[in-house]
Amino acid sequence: MSALNEDTTHSSVSLITPEPLIKRFPFPFHEDSYRYSNNSRQLESGLCLEVTPEYEEEVEEKRALLKENHMKCYQSFSHTIEAQWEVLDMIIHELAEVYPDYFSIEKQGDQWTFSNHLLKEQYSFTFGAENTLPAEPLDFIGRHVQEDLVIVSQRDQDLYMDAGQVCFPANWSLVFDVGMTFTEWHSPVPVFSDKLAAKVRDFLMRMEAGKPWTRYNWTLTVEHVLPTFAEDFDLWAPKKDKVTKENIGELVHLRVEDQRLFRLPKSNSILFSIHSHLISLKELAENQVWLEHFRNIIDDLPEYIAEYKGFSEYKPLLSEWLTDTLQKQVEQGGNV
Repeated sequence: MSALNEDTTHSSVSLITPEPLIKRFPFPFHEDSYRYSNNSRQLESGLCLEVTPEYEEEVEEKRALLKENHMKCYQSFSHTIEAQWEVLDMIIHELAEVYPDYFSIEKQGDQWTFSNHLLKEQYSFTFGAENTLPAEPLDFIGRHVQEDLVIVSQRDQDLYMDAGQVCFPANWSLVFDVGMTFTEWHSPVPVFSDKLAAKVRDFLMRMEAGKPWTRYNWTLTVEHVLPTFAEDFDLWAPKKDKVTKENIGELVHLRVEDQRLFRLPKSNSILFSIHSHLISLKELAENQVWLEHFRNIIDDLPEYIAEYKGFSEYKPLLSEWLTDTLQKQVEQGGNV
């Protein structure tokens, strides 16, 4: 049976003093124009996860959301259990190998003991025996990482979203999308034509085990809010009405999703790990090169993309603020 014990062996563990956010934020633009495309690139690190100084805060928020409305945050089909165990195996070993001060795994055959020293938790279970875990394997291991985790199955010449723990969605619904094909769950994306959709889908279907890929997705959000469920549109969407020229720098945040894609060799499924990062416009402006890129992106951005990403209402204010801030930096010979 599973066991949860307080882990006292690493009672003084804490995250290393972080670099400023501006030094570690995954800025997604390197050109002055943005259009929808297959912007995937090979993942050189080969790692699925990243533990950042926001770890404890974000994991605590994930667990609270799962407790409040589990169905909204977690969905799965029974045929994904094999892939779920594969994901658990992959993530636990990566955590223990890459962050040995924070996580560890001890194994005696199929008897595993996983320790999360950051949260002072320890779990013992039998690998492959679902009844020895407090939740399904994907749901269990997802409670120990900052990333949202989605399992996509490949069958019948298509891709299907068949399981996921998604606590920080950017205006979409796991409950609505689970079971859909790749083109179906991307259908709301404007001008994501059948040709481009098929091209991206076919690219994913050709992915090989041991050759992971990554891509950045971005949008804007008002306030430092990670969970923007489609079901809660009435709670977070009205916040856009609060944006003014005076507060836009503090209120509006660039949201970047670091999406990493892995072919699972045993089940042949694909794992998407999605790590969402937020930075306010004021913080972003600390990097003048980024600020100029972003200003040019916004000025060049078609209205349909701004509307889909949810900031068309304040796009003129955004453009004005970016231009004014950049001009002040140029005049003063540096950042403001």
